[in-house]
Amino acid sequence: MVKIEPFAVEQWMDTYETTPGVLNIAETCAASVSIADLAALAVPTVIDGTTVIPSADPLSALATTRLTYGAIRGSSTLRKQVAALFDAGKDENVTPLPADNVIITQGAIAANFLLFYTLLGPGDHAVCVYPTYQQLYDVPKSLGAEVSLWMLKKEDQYVPDVTELEGLVRPNTKLIIINNPNNPMGIPIPRHVLEDIIRFAQQRGIFILSDEVYLPLAHGGTRAPNPDQDEVGMFGEASHSSLQTSTPPPTPPPPSILTLGYDKVIATGSMSKAFALAGLRLGWVASRDPAMIKALLAARDYTTICVSQLDDGMARYALSDAVRQPLLRRNIELARRNIRHLARFVRKWENKGRVRCDWISPTAGTTAFVQFSTVCDDEVVRPIDDVEFCLEVLGTTQVLMVPGSRCFGHGERFRGYVRIGYVNETAVLIEALSKLDRYLENNLA
Repeated sequence: MVKIEPFAVEQWMDTYETTPGVLNIAETCAASVSIADLAALAVPTVIDGTTVIPSADPLSALATTRLTYGAIRGSSTLRKQVAALFDAGKDENVTPLPADNVIITQGAIAANFLLFYTLLGPGDHAVCVYPTYQQLYDVPKSLGAEVSLWMLKKEDQYVPDVTELEGLVRPNTKLIIINNPNNPMGIPIPRHVLEDIIRFAQQRGIFILSDEVYLPLAHGGTRAPNPDQDEVGMFGEASHSSLQTSTPPPTPPPPSILTLGYDKVIATGSMSKAFALAGLRLGWVASRDPAMIKALLAARDYTTICVSQLDDGMARYALSDAVRQPLLRRNIELARRNIRHLARFVRKWENKGRVRCDWISPTAGTTAFVQFSTVCDDEVVRPIDDVEFCLEVLGTTQVLMVPGSRCFGHGERFRGYVRIGYVNETAVLIEALSKLDRYLENNLA
């Protein structure tokens, strides 16, 4: 029997996200959209001088599709669209990613698994950033590989320190695994750090996997333009004056690792997080190394063969010129609006009564990692029991969060931390933070 650790965050969500009346700020996807929502977002496009009006019913094009297995690699149109996503922001001297270097999968979780299944086994070693999505280090272990954790540190703003790689790699290191932007931190890896990681790996012939499911949602955090300049937050602070004055502009979002000139890189992504379509269960894996693509396809023959034609068709519609930009704009504006509500909440509780609240404010993705502590009678600041805290808050207020120590720290690290997903519907976030605020006032302050 394969030995694999329980997937803590998925088991937590499976247990509690169906709580009646739940206010789910544990969710990591941008607020989900329907097929009707996609059609409403679509705008006319101009092709060869002709204005094309997109279909108001994207399902109609699929109604007559015979439901065979479909294209094994994914439809050519969808693979071209995904390749274009990876090319966004690339330098002029970088060759466009060929569509043949993209494989469509059942979500990014299948894409990651396929890469591990293809590349790693007993006798191999990998280095993985930590904390991150548990799949990225525990699946390699289940396949017999050894994994060294590359710790992200608060003093480094949760950006990986490349100088530490020398002490982590071994002669049998095959893969360096990064998650960009990071889950749960919501912090992207800057371009210059990505370039340093590539230089390090290139000198040693090591592959790099970059899980980029959140990369299209680089919103800039509270330094980015505010979609609601005149908004006043629920904690009484005006958005523009309290969160934008005297702050420098956001740094440019990092490019995909596929644009930085090293062939032995693999990137994965999906429709779930930044594109708000987790229900499609559609993702992708891409590499500039033709041999890697060939190996992934050979391994894929033993797993899922292909994706649903219906999912492929809906993804094509969502990534079309008519829909892609309006959909991303909607989700980025949602992130920029909501991060301000969360920032005001954290600011209020940074040092209030016995409560201490701390974080590194995220600038990308959908999640924040927030630590709650209390000042004890001996004046010592101690992290709360995050598992007990999350369960009591859920039972009292119906607000669902993810405990950091259980779901990211294996019960040993990240005590007092909770992961909050803030790119849900704004009304849900406001209600959840308001109830959490009252809970703190009544029970901890």
